[in-house]
Amino acid sequence: MGIKHEQKTAVSPGKPGSEVYPDSPLGKIEDGIATGRDVNWQPLVDYRRNGVSETTIHGAVAWAHGNEIIHSFGGNVLCYGRSMMKPLMMKTFAESLDSETTWEQKAISVSSHNGDTEHVASAQSLLLKSEWGLMQTPLDTPLVQFGRQVRRPRRWYHTCSGEHAAILKGCKLKGWNRAGYTLPGHEVFQHYLKNLKLVLGDSWEPLRIGKDGCGLPTVSNTVNELSILFSYLVREKDSDWIWDSMIKNPDLIGGFNRLDSTIIKSCNGKVVAKEGADGLLGLSINHEDYPNGLGVVIKIAHGWNPQATWYVARAILGVLGFQLRNPYPLDRQKAFVVPGIVPNSKLEILKQIPTWDEWDPNTDRWLYDWKRHIKKGVFSDLGLLGEEE
Repeated sequence: MGIKHEQKTAVSPGKPGSEVYPDSPLGKIEDGIATGRDVNWQPLVDYRRNGVSETTIHGAVAWAHGNEIIHSFGGNVLCYGRSMMKPLMMKTFAESLDSETTWEQKAISVSSHNGDTEHVASAQSLLLKSEWGLMQTPLDTPLVQFGRQVRRPRRWYHTCSGEHAAILKGCKLKGWNRAGYTLPGHEVFQHYLKNLKLVLGDSWEPLRIGKDGCGLPTVSNTVNELSILFSYLVREKDSDWIWDSMIKNPDLIGGFNRLDSTIIKSCNGKVVAKEGADGLLGLSINHEDYPNGLGVVIKIAHGWNPQATWYVARAILGVLGFQLRNPYPLDRQKAFVVPGIVPNSKLEILKQIPTWDEWDPNTDRWLYDWKRHIKKGVFSDLGLLGEEE
C-alpha cells in the first residue's frame, strides 16, 4: 500500500514523476546511503542558561592534513557539498578566466553573496548585457533582510549569480556550448568530476548527484572527503588565482557579517573559508604545523546555523593561533563548545578560548538573596509558598 494523497497528481502511481517521488513519509533505507537518523551525530555547541542546557546543536567535524584524516568527530556523514565547493568547481575555468577577468570578477565567481550592490555589479560585469538572458539562476531577492523586503526578485540577486556568470564566460572562452550548462551531461559538470577525482582518486565515484538550489548539479561527499578537498586548496593555492581572489576580496565572497567573509578578513591571508548550504563551512588553512595543507569542514546536522557554526569555527581557529571575534552576544544564554571538535592534542588550548565576551553580571542575577527569602517564606502572604518555619 502506497502513500495516500488528497488528489490525483502527476506523481500518482503510474504517472510521470512517480518513480522518484517518495512513497512513504517514513522514508526507505538504501544500501550505502545513511539518512540523518542513521548518523552518529555529536553535540558541537550547547547554549546554557544558569548552567542548564536549553539548546544543543549537533553536527560533525573533520580535519584533514593532506589526504590523511587526522581527526573526525560526529560520524563520517554523507552530504552534498553544494556552494561550499565553488572554489573547486571553478578550477575548471582557472586558466581560461585568468587573463580575462579582474580580481573582483574572479572573487564573485566563487562567492555565495548577499546580493548587495557591489555583488550584483561584479557578477553582471562578467557578461555582455546581451548575454544576460543566458543566466539560469532562479529569481531571488537579496539575502540581507532589508533587500528581501524592498526588492523584486531578479536572477542577479541569487547568491550563485556570480558563479553562473563566470561559468557562462568560461564556456565561451573554451568554445563550449552555453546551452544546457546547468545539466550533469554538460562539459562543465564532467570536468568538475575530473577535478574531484584528481584529489580523491580515479576509483572515486559519487554515490548521489542532486540538483542544487541554483540549478547546477551538486555531488554527495562524506565530511572526510570534503576536508581532504579543502586541504587540497591549500596545496594548490599558488597554482591559480582562486586562493588569492578570495583573500583580496573577502567581502565579495559572502558579504556583510557573513561568517566566511569575516574569517578570511580575520586570518590575514592564511585561511580561506567558504560557507555552503545546508549547514556547511569549509576551512583551508595555511599553517606551518601542517605542511601538506590543513582542511577542516564543519557540518551542522539541522542545516544552516551561522551563529553555532561561528562558535565552532572560532574555537577551531583559536587552537591554531587565529583570532576570530565572537558572534553577537546571546541574551542570558551562554555558548559552550564540545571538546571533540578539536584533536586531543589541542584540548588544553581550547579550554583557554571563551565563547563569550564580557557582560554585565547584573543582567544574569537578582540583586537580593532570593534563596534566603524563599527559605524563610516571605512570599507566604501571597499564597505562593508555605508558612515560614
